[in-house]
Amino acid sequence: MDQSSPVSHAMTSSERRATAGLAGIFGLRMLGLFMVLPVFSLFVSDFPDATPFLLGFALSVYGLTQAILQIPFGIASDRIGRIPVILFGLALFAVGSLVAASAESINTLIIGRALQGCGAIAAAVMALLADLTREDQRTKAMALVGMSIGLSFTMSLILGPVLIEWTGLQGLFVLTAVFAGVAAALLLLVVPRAVRHSIHRDAEPVLGQFAAVLRSPDLLRLDVGILILHAILTCLFVSLPLILRDHAGLAASTHWQVYLPVLLGSVLLMAPVMMLAERRKIVKPLFLSAIVLLGISGLMLWLWHGSLVGLVAGLLVFFTAFNYLEANLPALISRTAAADSKGTAMGVYSSSQFFGIFVGGLLGGYLYGQFGLASTFVVVMVGAVIWFGFAAGMKNPQILSSYLLKVGVLDEAQAMLVGKQLQELTGVVEVVVVAEDGLAYLKIDRKRVDMQKLDEFLPGQG
Repeated sequence: MDQSSPVSHAMTSSERRATAGLAGIFGLRMLGLFMVLPVFSLFVSDFPDATPFLLGFALSVYGLTQAILQIPFGIASDRIGRIPVILFGLALFAVGSLVAASAESINTLIIGRALQGCGAIAAAVMALLADLTREDQRTKAMALVGMSIGLSFTMSLILGPVLIEWTGLQGLFVLTAVFAGVAAALLLLVVPRAVRHSIHRDAEPVLGQFAAVLRSPDLLRLDVGILILHAILTCLFVSLPLILRDHAGLAASTHWQVYLPVLLGSVLLMAPVMMLAERRKIVKPLFLSAIVLLGISGLMLWLWHGSLVGLVAGLLVFFTAFNYLEANLPALISRTAAADSKGTAMGVYSSSQFFGIFVGGLLGGYLYGQFGLASTFVVVMVGAVIWFGFAAGMKNPQILSSYLLKVGVLDEAQAMLVGKQLQELTGVVEVVVVAEDGLAYLKIDRKRVDMQKLDEFLPGQG
């Protein structure tokens, strides 16, 4: 093999711009959605026609429209282009934000929140990211975009309570519309133009793969898990802001003083556990332990919600478990899905997540109206028990990485030969070669595989 042209494993400046710009778009949109979460119940309950159930519905209805539309938006971006679909989604998001800002009734607010969710650009953004990054850089770029979502959630719990003092709820929604405008500017001015776009099986859903993905018990366990996790989170935030105000005596503008130390503490507690799970290959036992810890946090909050110390302790346990599970679930999806259907599996997973948000809001609103604020903590306990029952049958996953290798357009016989040769390499666990795409989708053990041997399959390297 000719090694005179070594393969670069660093991002180009264009790839860095694409990743930064699209991470910014994703982050701004999610920040706008999340920022009202810690203050929504405090201000919407003052609407003259608001009921606890409608409050929960208004909080979470964006999850329903997001769950329904994100896969169709992704498919539409394959046909009419990424940029038009993303701009249209951002426009819907901005219009929904302005409708919510102008709302004087709970029903108008619900319409605005539903329109916000209609701007379901996640799949289109990830597809554009795949268009703009090389195969060996795509996983890294997607991980950086994923980090922007986690950062947005953390910032939202701090900024929401701080800004509400100056802007009110209407002002937060106006700011969200501004975020949509800034995101559109990033798309047009920062993100490079793609020369062409194609279907990327590692980054976006493929229609022909849904049946297989939905038949996989291991993937369905994870989809149920993310649904329950976000149902619990949304249900919790129906009542938590009101409890912090009414039971702990904290003004809305000071709630960040609870969330900030809790979130920082949860990250400090979670990080070593994640490293231990990977190093000792005990992902399943620690994953199940985190679900148990989630249930314990619900019990703590139910028993001790009358005191600030009790609330902080319960929230620290809750967010330690939540952050651990939230960080691990996408990795488990990637490791569990077939090598060439990661994008489809992630699409179903993401829709399950948003549907969970919707279910959680409905449950939280109903329970708050029927049984009082503290009843929402029971959902945390019961949800954890149900989830544990689903997750107990999961396999302890192999610590494998997805890897995409461009092998050049081949006929079927050549693709079978390349697949066989790749499968024979040490550390290559699974191979799917898609002849028409000229790509090999692999799952590899990075500790055992010789990356130089993989690079020898690149066009022009042999």
